[in-house]
Amino acid sequence: MTGSSVGKISWPSWVARDLALFAVLGALGLASPWPRPSEQNSRPSEQNPNNAQASYPSNSPAAASADQQAQSTKDRELARKIRRAVVTDKSLSIRAHNIKIIAKNGTVTLKGAVRSDQEKSAVTAKAIQIAGANNVKDEISVKRKG
Repeated sequence: MTGSSVGKISWPSWVARDLALFAVLGALGLASPWPRPSEQNSRPSEQNPNNAQASYPSNSPAAASADQQAQSTKDRELARKIRRAVVTDKSLSIRAHNIKIIAKNGTVTLKGAVRSDQEKSAVTAKAIQIAGANNVKDEISVKRKG
């Protein structure tokens, strides 16, 4: 039975069969991995890829953002001292270490999310200790793991 050709199909017939299958599926529109032009705008549930505003908690023009960090030596030094105090505290999570610290005209704004109220208090306390109680704006939110 080693030389028998029963049940064997030569490669040209496989190619012909596959081409015929693709032709039928293509005619039915089932083989295309890309959406038809009529379906491209019919997906209302898709998220807009330009969602940069979602990361800003406040939409007011007066709200501080990371790109508004002042370039004065005093403000940069203030932000650096607070950042160093936060990062050297190993009891805080990575999320707390990555809080945005924005110093502008002596006023510090803290933004971002931490894992617990204790972390929020610890970060805020470090900023108050360095900048003063009247110079810290706390915009930190608590987002628990899960």
